[in-house]
Amino acid sequence: MDYHGLIDLSFWGYVATALFMTHVTVVSVTIFLHRHQAHRALALHPVASHFFRFWLWITTGMFTREWVAVHRKHHATVETDRDPHSPQIHGIWRVLFDGVSLYRAAARDLEVVRTHGTGTPNDWMEQRVYGAYRFAGIGIMLAIDVLLFGWPGLFIYVVQMLWIPFWAAGVINGVGHYLGYRNFATPDASRNIIPVGLLIGGEELHNNHHGYAYSAKFSSRWWEFDVGWFYIRLLESVGLATVKRVAGTKPRENAIASS
Repeated sequence: MDYHGLIDLSFWGYVATALFMTHVTVVSVTIFLHRHQAHRALALHPVASHFFRFWLWITTGMFTREWVAVHRKHHATVETDRDPHSPQIHGIWRVLFDGVSLYRAAARDLEVVRTHGTGTPNDWMEQRVYGAYRFAGIGIMLAIDVLLFGWPGLFIYVVQMLWIPFWAAGVINGVGHYLGYRNFATPDASRNIIPVGLLIGGEELHNNHHGYAYSAKFSSRWWEFDVGWFYIRLLESVGLATVKRVAGTKPRENAIASS
């Protein structure tokens, strides 16, 4: 049966749709999970916060507290045998192509989650929906993709499911501590992969982040571009975010309440 779904696109239309949807997921990870939740570099209005939480639920199945805990432990134990995903310890190829398994192993450690996952959402939605039915979201996403795009929706869905495991768990955690240039002499092996942080939301500027982990802005040189920071400033301009800390500045006060 030739089913094209409710929206019939050209081949390149499907490709563009897949890239757009994965980009929204990347932006959700870098702004909500990383800069907002893990490092408290900015505050988000509840509208923005809940959108990001919902989108991550239907596109990744990741639990906020677990992601934050694993990332904070990475910073606390970086490049040691307790680091959840250091290529200096586990090898570049394992982190690059099997980084998601290293993440899951750390996320299943209840002590890691208890120690490093403090301050993350613990409301009704987190307990009764996102946490209780974490894999229902990606099932909903599959149904939406097929309903809207038909059989090409399966291609879009596969791209969505592989994007974060490879680019975040693999490339950022692997290449970001193995190959690239450094602006800051951090005590770890962090590297800026490329100066244009577009594909992975600005996470490409990984050495800059390790140099100033508290900063909402990852770019530090005039020729570096952090698209995550661009979106943060857009959110701030419409009252949906408040930047609290940027490298070289003191924390801003009166931040918007986050959830």
